[in-house]
Amino acid sequence: MSDVKVKDTVRPLVGLRRQVVHVDSPTEQRNPRTMDIDLMSTVGILGALNAEDKLVPDAVNAVLPQLARAVDYAVEALRAGHRVHYVGAGTSGRLATLDAAELVPTFNVPDDWFVAHHAGGPRALRQAVENAEDDDDAGAAELRESVEPGDFVLGLTASGRTPYVLGALAAASEAGCRTALVSGNPRSQNVPGVDVLIAVDTGPEAIAGSTRMKAGSAQKIILTAFSTATMIKLGRTYSNLMVSMRATNAKLRGRNVRILREATGMSEHDCSEALAESGDDLKVALVHLLSGVDTKTAGKALEANQGHVRNALASLHMRAS
Repeated sequence: MSDVKVKDTVRPLVGLRRQVVHVDSPTEQRNPRTMDIDLMSTVGILGALNAEDKLVPDAVNAVLPQLARAVDYAVEALRAGHRVHYVGAGTSGRLATLDAAELVPTFNVPDDWFVAHHAGGPRALRQAVENAEDDDDAGAAELRESVEPGDFVLGLTASGRTPYVLGALAAASEAGCRTALVSGNPRSQNVPGVDVLIAVDTGPEAIAGSTRMKAGSAQKIILTAFSTATMIKLGRTYSNLMVSMRATNAKLRGRNVRILREATGMSEHDCSEALAESGDDLKVALVHLLSGVDTKTAGKALEANQGHVRNALASLHMRAS
């Protein structure tokens, strides 16, 4: 995860403490469907857990309109040369760090497009750092030092009230950033400093309070959908194919040839040759093969259309006609 920036946030700053209103979350309640889970067979336990997990996609589906707003804000920020920040503690922070790390090789994004901020710093990714998530001052200080006006900040908290996250979002808002909060608490309302509230109701966990379960699964789904949709909107795919990934080894170079063959219907020889002529730039090779223009013209068309393959092809077609 060396490509992801996770700063140390253990040191609190004096004078920034905010009062956080305690709002009961369904994730803390006992689940009536799993009261006897400790009496079940192994298969029975797994079945009960799986039954709870099946509830997560529907809960995420209910907040897609709010998630769409967050995606549009992120796209707007990145197109304008700004960044996206993830903020979380515990499981939320670890999931956010994982998502940010995977975007670099998958979509060939610059290392600083997505920045993960995790309560307690890098050490907290592997072990708990005492009181780190309760330090709203540290969250506020971290974001004040990291954001610029126009950035987009996405916070994640299962309870909806993690002080580190709320402090960070408030500071980011004050700094001129748009913000969103993914909360596992549907009772969260009117959170200060939050432009978009994505409150997912996954109900009580199979094991009361263990938010690494359904709440964590919902966050993983939301993060993956959020970042993937953002990449699609920014032209990092062609159709449903990854055309922006880094081919850093033989396996990935082979995958580039397969993707190019899938997209064009051309032979392995022609696709390999096109990639070689394009300096292993899959997008350039793709536009070259689909439009018939040389690789230099294909590259210029992509540059003029912010890397969107379809838009580059459309512009070349218009020019030809």
